[in-house]
Amino acid sequence: MNQEILNQIERIKTKLISAKNADQYLKVFGADSHKYIVGKTLTVAEISQFEKNFDIELPESYKAFLQHIGNGGVSYDSSCAGPFYGIYPLGKNINELFDETLGHLKAKCILFPNMSDEYWDNLTKAIDEDDISDDNYELELGKIFSGILPLGSQGCSYIHGLVLNGEFKGKVVNIDIDRQKPKFTFEATFLDWYERWLDEIISGDLIIDTPSWFGYGMGGTAKDLLQSYFSAQEFNAKKDCLNAILKKANLDIEILNKIEEQYQLSSGELKEIFLQIMTKFDYERAYDYLVTYTKENLLVVLQFVFWYAKDKSADWLETIELNIGKINNEETFRFCTYLLKEIDMDFGYLIVPFASYENENIRVSAFYTLGQLKNKAEYLDTFVLGLNDKSNTVINTTLQALQNIIDKKLLVHYKNIAEQFPVEQDYILVNLNHRLKDYNLSNTSILNIDIENFENSSQKEKKKWFRF
Repeated sequence: MNQEILNQIERIKTKLISAKNADQYLKVFGADSHKYIVGKTLTVAEISQFEKNFDIELPESYKAFLQHIGNGGVSYDSSCAGPFYGIYPLGKNINELFDETLGHLKAKCILFPNMSDEYWDNLTKAIDEDDISDDNYELELGKIFSGILPLGSQGCSYIHGLVLNGEFKGKVVNIDIDRQKPKFTFEATFLDWYERWLDEIISGDLIIDTPSWFGYGMGGTAKDLLQSYFSAQEFNAKKDCLNAILKKANLDIEILNKIEEQYQLSSGELKEIFLQIMTKFDYERAYDYLVTYTKENLLVVLQFVFWYAKDKSADWLETIELNIGKINNEETFRFCTYLLKEIDMDFGYLIVPFASYENENIRVSAFYTLGQLKNKAEYLDTFVLGLNDKSNTVINTTLQALQNIIDKKLLVHYKNIAEQFPVEQDYILVNLNHRLKDYNLSNTSILNIDIENFENSSQKEKKKWFRF
C-alpha cells in the first residue's frame, strides 16, 4: 500500500472525528442512522478470502478503508458511517443488483461516466420487455450491472456501488435499481469520495434540513469550483462546476461578486444558472436581474423565486399581473399559482380566465387553485363551468375543489353529473358523493329530485333532503 493512501487514511480518521463533532445533532442525511460509527477492521486474510471467493481484485483504495478504518456498523443492514445510510459490510447485499452466484461480480463493467441516453436505453431494452422470464430477467440485470459491488443504500431504490474492473475501476457510481441512468461520482477513488463527504460535513455544506444528493455533483470549495469553471473548455464541464456551487450552503461576498459579473457576461443556459445562484444566495442582489429576465423566460424567474425566496412572493404580484395574459403553458401557470398561494390575498381574479383555457392541464390547475381560496364560494359561477367541462379530470378536480361549499344552485349540476355517469369513471362518483353528503343525498337519490320545482316544495319536504 503506497504512502499516499496511508496518508489519506490518517486524514480520514481525523476527519471522521471532526465530522461527528460538526454534526452533533445528526442533521446530515442518514447520520441519525449510522451515528458516525465504524466497525472493526478486516484483516488482509479476510479481504483476500472474499476476493478469492468471487475471483475478483478489489480496488486498493477500498481495501485500505476496510483494513485501516473499518467494516460495518450500526446503520441500515449493519452499515458503517458513510454517505446516505452508510457503507455495507464487505459483500453485504450483492444480490441488490444481481444473483451473486452467477459470476456477474467478476464480469466486465459496461457502465461508464457520461454514457448517452441511447446507450443506456439499449442496455435496458431487453429487461424492460413485458414478457421476459424470471431467469432471463436475472441474466439481463447481471449484464447491466456486471462488475459493480453494491456499497450502500441511499433510500428507496437508490444505492451507491463500486466499479471493480476496467478503465474506471475504483470509482463510485450512483445507481437506481429501477433503472434510471446511473450517475458516476467525480472522484477517482473510493477514499477520495469518502473524504469529500467528510469535508462537506465539516464545512457545513451537508448539514442542511433538506435531503442531500451528495456525490451527484462535483466537489470542492466554491472558489475552486469557480476556478474550474473558468478553465473548463466543454459546456457540460462548466455546467457541472456551476451546479456544484449552487449546492453549497453559503457563498461569501467575493464569490457572489464574481457570480454577478459572470451573469452580466454570459448568455443562454449558463446565464440562467448564474441567476439561479444569485437568487439562492442573495435575493436582493438578484431582484432587478430577475425582473429583467422575465422578458426572456418568465417560467425560470417564477421557479427561482419559489425555490429560494417564496417568502418574497408578494414582490411578484405586479409582475404576475402584467404577464398573466402571456402565460400559455401549464408549467409557467403552475409556478405562477404556487407564488400566488404564498400571498395572503384573493387572487382568484387572475385565475378565473384559465378555467376556460383550451389546455386541459391548465384548467385542472385553475380549478384546483381556486379551491384553495378562503373565499372560493364567491367563484361559484366559475366552478359551475368546471362541473360541466368536457374533461373527466376537470370535473373531478372541480368536485374536490367544492369541498365545504353548500349551495342549492349546485344541485342541478350535481344531478347532471349523476345522470352523465351512471357508473364510476375517474373517481367522479366518489367525489360527487362526498359533495352530496352535505345535502343528505347520493348519486342515486339525487336522480329522484325535481330540482327545478324544488323551491316550491314545502319546508318539510326540503328538510327531508337537506340538513343545514
